[in-house]
Amino acid sequence: MKLIRDVIIVLSVMLLCVSCAMFGKNKEHHGFDARWLDQCNPGTTTAANVVELFGAPSNMVELSNGNAYVYERSVSKGTGIWLVLVSFGNYETQYDRVVFFFDNEDILTHYGLSMHSGDSSYGFPF
Repeated sequence: MKLIRDVIIVLSVMLLCVSCAMFGKNKEHHGFDARWLDQCNPGTTTAANVVELFGAPSNMVELSNGNAYVYERSVSKGTGIWLVLVSFGNYETQYDRVVFFFDNEDILTHYGLSMHSGDSSYGFPF
């Protein structure tokens, strides 16, 4: 009887110690080439030129005095640990964005960018 109890205790401890870890990455990222941005000059570049360089925008916003084309890329990284009874997870997404502003004649007035996809990192899930 003592042997059966000891086996059950050992198997229970082993079951509780069983775990699984995961790492994942989702990349919707085709970086923005600096040479493309160098070709975008306010006052001369048109919306057609920007679409030719960057492709179709992720979003297009209609403004009272023109339009804005938003280009967005992202990198997501995740980690997780499963310990039979308890699970921990961490998921982080960082974005690169370029926004081009055009007047009513579709001439570029200015643009802004935010480059943070390289900051995405794997982290401890707790």
